[in-house]
Amino acid sequence: MLRVNEIFHSIQGESTHAGRPCVFVRLTGCNLRCVWCDTEYAFHEGRSMSVEQIVEQVERCGTRLVEVTGGEPLLQDETPTLMQALLDRGFEVLLETGGSLPIEGVPSGVKRIVDVKCPGSGEAERNRWENLEHLRGGDELKFVIASRADYDWAVEQIARRGLAGRCPLLFSPVHGDLEPAELADWVTADALDVRVQIQLHKVLWPGVVRGV
Repeated sequence: MLRVNEIFHSIQGESTHAGRPCVFVRLTGCNLRCVWCDTEYAFHEGRSMSVEQIVEQVERCGTRLVEVTGGEPLLQDETPTLMQALLDRGFEVLLETGGSLPIEGVPSGVKRIVDVKCPGSGEAERNRWENLEHLRGGDELKFVIASRADYDWAVEQIARRGLAGRCPLLFSPVHGDLEPAELADWVTADALDVRVQIQLHKVLWPGVVRGV
């Protein structure tokens, strides 16, 4: 059994898959408390569902791209079982994880989108740098940027840890705190090989918090 906060059918708002119809399985619980978190309602709210019940609800949506997210989905022991069940049913599976827990146990075939927490999150000391050794094809790294200090820190990590070219690197401005154009100016000025992304769902459905 898993504790599920919500399952909904929407448009993928982030990553290289942005713009694609996607079913989201948001699991309950998180071990981090990022200061800019926009899904605090997932910390505790949820209902118990079996893997089969979750898969059946996903199948009813009719879309083959699924993201397992949270909260922090890897907190629950049955999450790998759920992801494998989705793969076995022919779904394309994404995992959004905060980057503080091991990713090597995630089933092969799942595309892992791993956060690298910048200092502005308040959780930079929780980054599990060992995860970088387990990156594979299809994985992506996401830096959520709240300030110029976060940007400079992220650039330093990319250089220090040899991340350029290893996988797509996503730079995402904190919604409402950093103007996307300002971040874009920094990236172009430094000619960084990163993808500047905005949270597309917040553009499509401004002010809507859940179910998007």
